[in-house]
Amino acid sequence: MMGPSHALSGAAVWLTGSWALDQFADYHQSPLALAVGTAVCAGGALFPDLDLSGKVTRNQGGATVARTFGVVSLFVAEVMEKISLGVYYATKLSKDPRRNNGHRTLTHTIPFTVLVGWGTTALCAAYGKWAVVGILFFMFGLALRGLFDRWAERAGWVIVTLASAAAAWYTFANLPGDRGYPLIGLAVGVGCFVHILGDMITRAGVPILWPIPIKRRMWTMVGLPNSIALRTGSKTEVVVLRGVLTAISVLAAVGLVAPSVLRKFNIEI
Repeated sequence: MMGPSHALSGAAVWLTGSWALDQFADYHQSPLALAVGTAVCAGGALFPDLDLSGKVTRNQGGATVARTFGVVSLFVAEVMEKISLGVYYATKLSKDPRRNNGHRTLTHTIPFTVLVGWGTTALCAAYGKWAVVGILFFMFGLALRGLFDRWAERAGWVIVTLASAAAAWYTFANLPGDRGYPLIGLAVGVGCFVHILGDMITRAGVPILWPIPIKRRMWTMVGLPNSIALRTGSKTEVVVLRGVLTAISVLAAVGLVAPSVLRKFNIEI
């Protein structure tokens, strides 16, 4: 899947989950908390593609996440791609094929998702709001780059960086107290998991079962058969899938902040 689809899927899942908690568990969130959680989950749904690097010296190529903060994020993506490739060769078995890049390996696994979610929560718990502002800055940037891809492409990475910093600082200034904010870690982890599920419906698949060895392969790619798999960049993804995700996001958001609007149209969600 393409970056905007990943980001939109993260936002849709977080909003829908928040609506379900509000309806069935009586768990209410403030508009700021909803906005922050949605943005962080959308950004987290782009994070696993940090293993797809581009050309650092030319500020070109790479996945959406790699281009978010210009050469800085491209360099980080280059490092992550090499780490992922190193882990692949360190753990591969006899039936695993040779690879020349680390895309869709380490960062597309359940252990990585759990580690990122737990690590984010641990940072927030240990360092409070100062850790939160750094995490939000990074995740807001990814969310802007994914959800508003065309605008971000025209504006450039400098504007995206400044907008991310402003949004992170505003949120930092309005967050209550110096506490852990575990929902931020949950949002990042959920976003990463949603990314993995999104890539599973494409032809290439993901190694979601790693590190379980299967028939002398450690990196078994799991995905849909080619006949029904989603083709990246196809009209099915860009028009149909994004249209459905947008509708779900809007309905869930309205159901959370203005349920009376839906009742006027006799819409039940």
